[in-house]
Amino acid sequence: MADLKFKISAQSETAARTKVQARNFEIIVDEPQELGGTNQAANPVEYVLAAFSGCLNVMGHLIANEMGFELRGLKIDIEGTLNPDKLFGKSNDERAGYKEITVSMQPDCDADEDTLKKWLHEVEARCPVSDNIQNTTPVKVVLA
Repeated sequence: MADLKFKISAQSETAARTKVQARNFEIIVDEPQELGGTNQAANPVEYVLAAFSGCLNVMGHLIANEMGFELRGLKIDIEGTLNPDKLFGKSNDERAGYKEITVSMQPDCDADEDTLKKWLHEVEARCPVSDNIQNTTPVKVVLA
């Protein structure tokens, strides 16, 4: 299969609120009030976790189907820890992004534990968002 290209376009509405167009979908990004926003939408790092959960869900169902068991549902809890000091220009001691992300996946199915371990390994290995989070992706930020 040929490479796929995904694109979005974004426009700032305020210093903390961004309107994003992804295909025919509008996504609002905002910050909580304590970070200068109006708390009217998820913030960028929450959207990273949301994207991760969406990808894990798709991959979980796809791989369960490939492995021959029915995944009736999947509960995913994800939490990440970051230190905002670099974000606010207070320190360069730590990275700006998540220091750690913990994912808990609770499948609703009848598969045995060995099958679920193999399933989980494949889900993590094949999820594009997991790959982007866990590995370096070349990024070019340019002035347009």
